[in-house]
Amino acid sequence: MLTYILRRIVYSVPVLLVASFLTFWGVRIAVDPVGRFRGLRNSAQLIPERRKALHLNENIVAQWWRWLTGFVHGDMGTSEATHQSVSSMISRALWPTLQLLFWATLFSLIIAIAVGVYSSLRQYSVGDHLLTGASYIGIAMPPFLFALVAISLLVAWPKSHFHLDDPIFYSVGTHNTGVTGFNMDYLRHMFLPVLTLTIASIASWSRFQRTSMLDVMHADYVRTARAKGLPQRKVVVKHALRNALIPLVTVVALDTAFLIGGVIITEQIFSISGMGKMFIDALQAGDAPVLLAWFFVVAVAVIAANLVADVLYGVLDPRIRVS
Repeated sequence: MLTYILRRIVYSVPVLLVASFLTFWGVRIAVDPVGRFRGLRNSAQLIPERRKALHLNENIVAQWWRWLTGFVHGDMGTSEATHQSVSSMISRALWPTLQLLFWATLFSLIIAIAVGVYSSLRQYSVGDHLLTGASYIGIAMPPFLFALVAISLLVAWPKSHFHLDDPIFYSVGTHNTGVTGFNMDYLRHMFLPVLTLTIASIASWSRFQRTSMLDVMHADYVRTARAKGLPQRKVVVKHALRNALIPLVTVVALDTAFLIGGVIITEQIFSISGMGKMFIDALQAGDAPVLLAWFFVVAVAVIAANLVADVLYGVLDPRIRVS
């Protein structure tokens, strides 16, 4: 197993290098690092000085390598808008976002697997039809729309009808309590943002799990297990579910980028000072160092999610490790 994991890590390194170069090249094309100095009275003197300080006179490969080596050593540059260290900005913004992603992924997986298994075992039942209809609504509804609807139904309506000054399930801004800090204030901060992120994921992942379970339940080894007289619970959990999870693991890994995109919108709506809000602020300010760091951190997260998926393949099906 260790050899398999090391091999997958080695395979990820070239992908990470290519992703970092494309990210650097794209941001350099889209954002002019010295653009904010153009039009100033002393721009003729400032622009050459800034270009030299930022090594913009070097070729793109040299610039990328200088930035990448600095990034690896913890030097992500300095924000041009706030004049703060980008590494400190990333570290402050990353924790609230990681909490949102952790809880959203955890709850989405648990509920999606349960719904998918239930629908597959009771195919075409009333419950299956109801869950299928609900999943289509969840897939069709964008996160920002669901967030606004949730605020209207769970915050604005109770506040106006019951005259609540402090809504039960809502609190604006970032709360710094750790993942294990279950208190009412933490839950009030996290409830609606996590709910917003989980709805679309549950809707999509449950459909994949249902389809995968239906395929597995008709496989020869499942019929053999039933013929041996094994209880239905053992057939489903031990023989069917384990193999049916492999396609879902793939979908979850690929949807990591979707979750990060949902975080951008969710953090803006709920005023959470995380990676999403930092991205919007940097994009509006044309802050190239922050955008570079943000895109690279996201690329690392997506590649890491796919690496975890590869490892889980080997755990769920040992034959994958051998191949």
